[in-house]
Amino acid sequence: MFKDIKYNEMSKEMISQLEKGAFLTVKGDDEINTMTIAWGTIGFIWVKPIFMVAVRYSRYTYELIEKSNEFTVSFPLSRDMSKELAICGTKSKREIDKFKECNLTPEKGKVVDTPIIGECDLHYECKIVYKQAMEPGMIDRDIKDFKYSDNDFHVLYYGEIVASYIKE
Repeated sequence: MFKDIKYNEMSKEMISQLEKGAFLTVKGDDEINTMTIAWGTIGFIWVKPIFMVAVRYSRYTYELIEKSNEFTVSFPLSRDMSKELAICGTKSKREIDKFKECNLTPEKGKVVDTPIIGECDLHYECKIVYKQAMEPGMIDRDIKDFKYSDNDFHVLYYGEIVASYIKE
């Protein structure tokens, strides 16, 4: 059973867990994939609640999200999923089926076609309203040297939060 919440109602818990990892799930055509994210922002832009996620060009998720106009983000709050988050953050769907390997259950969302992760408590369903490739020349030199020495930059996806809810 899920309870609808305001998009920012659990923001403190969400940001605290984001630092440890969350599951970004995408669906492209008939294929789904999830990956671990530890970067993202939640806010209010264009008179809409927005969740921004960053996906590197090298990720398989990038291929799928480019075919889609939506994504979900699922947060484990009440159980330790560090093992699953580690696998989904270091392995590619090109190598393994992460849902099978981690015993993750894709569950139907409320609004979007992309599933949520059933083992998680807090969920955001988002429709992409804007995407922006990072401009390498605009990144702080220290950040660029530290996080992008391989020139594998991110695309920023701004998703309007169309549903936010927590497992009761």
